[in-house]
Amino acid sequence: MTIQDTNRNIVKKPRLTIRVGRQTLSFSALDASRSGSIVYEPYTVRSGISMAANLREAFKEIDLLSNGWQRAMVLLDSPVLMIPVDEFNEGSKEVLYRHAITGREGETVLSTVLPSLNAVAVYSVNKDLKLVIDDHFADVRFTHVCAPVWNHLYRRSFTGVRMKLYAYFHDKKMDVFSFQQNRFRFTNSFNTNLVPDAVYFILNIWKQLAFDNKRDELHLVGELPARDELMQELHTFIQNVYVVNPKAEFNRAPITEIKNLPYDLLTYFVKN
Repeated sequence: MTIQDTNRNIVKKPRLTIRVGRQTLSFSALDASRSGSIVYEPYTVRSGISMAANLREAFKEIDLLSNGWQRAMVLLDSPVLMIPVDEFNEGSKEVLYRHAITGREGETVLSTVLPSLNAVAVYSVNKDLKLVIDDHFADVRFTHVCAPVWNHLYRRSFTGVRMKLYAYFHDKKMDVFSFQQNRFRFTNSFNTNLVPDAVYFILNIWKQLAFDNKRDELHLVGELPARDELMQELHTFIQNVYVVNPKAEFNRAPITEIKNLPYDLLTYFVKN
């Protein structure tokens, strides 16, 4: 268990936060006994059993989960369909999602409105996993794991006049996106944790969006695979490549000292 004191930048959230990656599971919350403190506890997922079964076991083993939480926020990593908010219809979201995303037929389709980006993120959750969560909490909210990252980097994109492309590495995948005015210009996800694949996808998107190799910027975020090699390969084609440093970005807030804390959880908890 990791406990860190935080400062006034931390948003007070009286909910247990559950992050569900493809092969990862973690729990975090403000520590009610210590004002401005965060408890972060990753859980070792057991292979061979479902994520729902892993969560059931976690409730038996993790002390943080025995604190009588009634409210939970669940961050889910699943394929996402982005729909412009003015074209979104609650009644048709499931049909659209199942048409665009295959292999998720047995899952419950959810959605999260992103007001700043005039978009709605549509994604899914395993029905058994959702049942376990609903059984343990009276009030549950769901969001996509990238939602806090999208919101934070959208605000960050206003600095400077150059166009920016972002690549967020997490859970052995890469989410690539760019913003224009108050909406997504591009967003897509790629299942890769290999440098050649990452470079290939990024450069293709860079070309597709007609970015300037000498003027525009590429920002890399999260758990970069082989960082030095990745930077070297990208610098061959793109002049302005940057790695986002959470400690510098959030003024060395104590939460940035928590080992292996995903960037999405960091942006979820920290006001910016």
